[in-house]
Amino acid sequence: MDENSRPETPAQVKLVDIRHLSAEQLAGLGVSQIAYVKPVMMNGVRAFAIHAADGTPMAVAGDCDMAVAAIRQHEMLPSLVH
Repeated sequence: MDENSRPETPAQVKLVDIRHLSAEQLAGLGVSQIAYVKPVMMNGVRAFAIHAADGTPMAVAGDCDMAVAAIRQHEMLPSLVH
């Protein structure tokens, strides 16, 4: 195991108070780890839009289960928005 691949020890972890983050920093939290699923209507048909945590549209699925499966397949955590 080289120096760059060692896990951080508790003494090396820097804590950040999220109350002091800028709007840009807050928007960037979880962008590559979290995606949300939102029910939408497309051409009169109910579908499920998949968005990155920052709101960037990523895909549309025919049903909620398919949307969640696609998110998990890409090693992200799904979150449902109603």
